[in-house]
Amino acid sequence: MRKIIPYSLILFGLLIFIGCKKSGEISKEQAEKISVSWKLVSNFIEPEGSFEAKFTIKNGSNFALDGSNWKLFFNMSPRPIHSNKVAQPAVIEHINGDWYKMVAAKDFKLAAGDSVTITYTGTEGIIKETDAPMGLYFVFYDQEGKEKDIVQVADFTVEPFLTKEQILRGTRDLKQVPTSETRYKDNLAYTTLGADQLLKIIPSPVKMTSGAGTFTLTSKANVFYQEGLETEAKLLIEKLKAVTGTDFPIQKGLPQPASGPAIVLKTGAVNVNGIAKEAYKLNVDQNGVVIVGSDAAGVFYGVQSLLQLIPTASYIKKADSAILGYVQVEDAPRFYFRSMHLDVGRNFQTKESIKRVLDLLASYKINHFLFYTTEDEGWRLEIDGLPELTQVGAQRQHTSGINAPALHPGYGSGPVAYDKDKYGSGFYTKADFIEILKYAHERHIKVIPEVNFPGHALAAIKSMEARYERLMKEGKEKEANEYRLIDPDDKSVYLSAQAYKNNVVCVARESVYHFYEKVVDEIGKMYKDAGLTMDTFHTGGDEVAEGTWTKSPMIDKLLKEHPELKGPKSLQTYFFRELLPRLEKRNLKVHGWEEVALTKTPAGAYLSNPEFVGHAVYPYIWNNVFDVDLGNRMANDGYQVILCNVTNFYFDMSYDNDPKEPGLYWAGFVGARDMWTFSPYNMFTTTEETAMGKPMKEEFVGKQLLKPAARKNVYGVESQLWSETIKGRDMMEYSILPKLLGFAESAWTERKWENVADDATRKKMIQDGWNQFANSMAQRHLPRLKYLNGGYNYRIPMPGAVIENGELKANTELPGLAIRYTTDGSEPTEQSQLYNAPVKISGIVKLKSFDLAGKSSRTSVVASK
Repeated sequence: MRKIIPYSLILFGLLIFIGCKKSGEISKEQAEKISVSWKLVSNFIEPEGSFEAKFTIKNGSNFALDGSNWKLFFNMSPRPIHSNKVAQPAVIEHINGDWYKMVAAKDFKLAAGDSVTITYTGTEGIIKETDAPMGLYFVFYDQEGKEKDIVQVADFTVEPFLTKEQILRGTRDLKQVPTSETRYKDNLAYTTLGADQLLKIIPSPVKMTSGAGTFTLTSKANVFYQEGLETEAKLLIEKLKAVTGTDFPIQKGLPQPASGPAIVLKTGAVNVNGIAKEAYKLNVDQNGVVIVGSDAAGVFYGVQSLLQLIPTASYIKKADSAILGYVQVEDAPRFYFRSMHLDVGRNFQTKESIKRVLDLLASYKINHFLFYTTEDEGWRLEIDGLPELTQVGAQRQHTSGINAPALHPGYGSGPVAYDKDKYGSGFYTKADFIEILKYAHERHIKVIPEVNFPGHALAAIKSMEARYERLMKEGKEKEANEYRLIDPDDKSVYLSAQAYKNNVVCVARESVYHFYEKVVDEIGKMYKDAGLTMDTFHTGGDEVAEGTWTKSPMIDKLLKEHPELKGPKSLQTYFFRELLPRLEKRNLKVHGWEEVALTKTPAGAYLSNPEFVGHAVYPYIWNNVFDVDLGNRMANDGYQVILCNVTNFYFDMSYDNDPKEPGLYWAGFVGARDMWTFSPYNMFTTTEETAMGKPMKEEFVGKQLLKPAARKNVYGVESQLWSETIKGRDMMEYSILPKLLGFAESAWTERKWENVADDATRKKMIQDGWNQFANSMAQRHLPRLKYLNGGYNYRIPMPGAVIENGELKANTELPGLAIRYTTDGSEPTEQSQLYNAPVKISGIVKLKSFDLAGKSSRTSVVASK
């Protein structure tokens, strides 16, 4: 990752770094004394589905604020703002995306020492602290209205969400207000299991048979590997050293009969459940360990299973030996395509953090990684010949407005590019990307690059506009237009799903396709430099807003030249139709969001488009909320679909509706159980309720089921992490873990209840299966994560608790976690009182859940009544 401040933004850099020292009567020191607080007042206002909030500004400086010398800029989870019914001292205005500003009324006055409250309303309930305004900064203006000083708000407070009106989204929200008592009630469904009932390997193998006896694993066991498996052997001894602290000898070839205890890695004919790709057999007996894979990937997955067979205690308390029970495992994946998507466009993650994620994916046998490096809010990959993509597109800072050739602040990134702990700026050099490709390949993970067009393209558009302006100043008009992405005379008015007004390229320009081909070719060269062949590319293709391309002269000319095109609504398909042969020419399989294989009716509805059936086109189906049977319909129509259903596979959906639990919730709340439960061939049975808590069953009436003959068209499944609310490594890992374990189970292991028609029988199977899985995570698998790669930041759920008749009762949704509590107001620690059974108590009790590694939850509070 490199940090480059582009020449086009020197003016703003000077404003930030020089102008704030002192400019007339305003100094940075004084401006930082202006404090701001924000409070969500209620989601229960008219019209239904609206919210009311307020800012309070306290002027602690020594200068006055008036109606023209300041504006307050900030980011906020994007929502349309209503016009004020009652006049306010200032108004909130939407600029673009999640970028807003507060503008004072003409008669505004705020003297030093005074405070003022500004109330506003908007659409869609707000229930999370992560929805609150962030990245606040003042811009101060001179008498001519020119920007003079930019000062970040140093004292900003979000008032807590405490009432029903703040925690629920209006009268239509059927969810409960989360409390210790509601958690306790929900957790009563779970029971604690003994160690002999736990899953030793996640995802669960096809067949596993335990034997009597144990093998003591020490460095006396040589690691033998067949030719072609050196990488797998080296990764194994690296992991064994991390557990035992000792170096295991490694040797090419197979052991002789009298060579002593050994770990043997080899390939051979392995077929499990009719699957001979990525399959393996693992055997532990008195002679050691033998792993036979159908291929190198199968051997690698056998290694991952072996590492999980090592007792959790060996990870917690390192010793030079580990006890393995005798076991025979036969295993192969249900789906070949098992993937995770990671968005680094909205908030950047370092190369080192990406490698940690790849290690996680490898541990749970996920074999694809959709690397989402381009978005409206950031272009994260260095491309030879197009330096503006990273000089402009890889960083966010204050700009003069949405037409500036630069990216404005997003998701709290603030006014300064590369500001510490803001995550709005950053990119991967070619060397970084090549290193990531190699690292993934060694772990049998294919990295799939994505360039999202025609929508979600603001970072590319701004970058190429900066390039255009640079070359035009140099008198190079032809070169300036070579990669230009917009029609400069386009007056179309639209608002994207993320509230952008200018994020779609002009599909009538040949330069748009030329740009795309240039980027694809340069990325392909990086694969080649990594010793790999890029054979798959993801084109994005989602969420082009209504109103796009409706007032563009270039588009009007295109439509006149092609009367077969039925207006602007047909142009999303037109773009993909034009792009596809260019990618096929490069021998690429073409992946894309579901819209790439849909057509839009005049009314705006999406229908499956048969045009690309038979091509190597793979639609990713995320929408099972607004179009519940879309995945079934497209598979039935012959497309090879990848299911990434938002109700089950979105890591960025919050675990629950606790205001302090970070994340999004537009499609509901998603935990590890939702990931684990999913039935790809019968998804209606495991999509239980809407985002508002309404049962989904009636939504499925009259909808298409997946035809038995179309099961072969479910190519695989993918989990998603969009990063609007993800700030840094810890938040990323918290959102992924433990959900990833549930997803891995759905991707690898058959769902036994998938074809069970009887509701009661199926629900009992799911409940019993989840109880075992939850116990296994709590008691065996999560604690390991504390010690892998220096420790991951996984989530431990808060305990539930009630005080009934003077007795404290407590439980947890992951049975086997320890619960500790205090009664003196202090925070529970590992030394606090352990809860084992109901206990007489009074007053206020604080409780936390702990796993064997000492990782704890947030604090639950319950009080006697």
